[in-house]
Amino acid sequence: MKIDKDKVVTLTYELRILDESGEQSLIETANEEQPMVFIYGMSGLPEQFEDNLGTLNSGDNFDFKLNTEDGYGEYNAEAVVDLPKNVFEVEGSVPDNMLEEGNYIPMADSEGNQLQGRVVEVTEDTVKMDFNHPLAGKELFFKGKVENVREATQEELDHGHVHGEGGHQH
Repeated sequence: MKIDKDKVVTLTYELRILDESGEQSLIETANEEQPMVFIYGMSGLPEQFEDNLGTLNSGDNFDFKLNTEDGYGEYNAEAVVDLPKNVFEVEGSVPDNMLEEGNYIPMADSEGNQLQGRVVEVTEDTVKMDFNHPLAGKELFFKGKVENVREATQEELDHGHVHGEGGHQH
């Protein structure tokens, strides 16, 4: 079956980025035991990622690169901010181990948009948070296989995500 809008796509792949020496370094694997499963056109993935898959059928292999602008964009220095430490308090104190460098913390901006921030630095009064996507500023190299393509159920389309194997459980 061909990949198309509103089809459930199951992929296995390896994702590589360039390391400091310019060599491709493996950072993520989706294998047969834990494949990537999504509804084409509703994945929330970079548009160019889906576009590169749009001509493929179940069983096809793929090997493509997403430039920085087609992936998660350039690294934005303005997305690194200092926040008052008291923002992280729960019932009057900061939970143990929350503010460790490298931790990702779910947060919301002033409009209520959900964000993931990475703790960069902790001082006595402030926490430096980086709200860039972890892959911002990176070229992405995908190599893999389309394991399966099937029709999405009406319930999956209504909910905007895959149910059952490899998907969301209610």
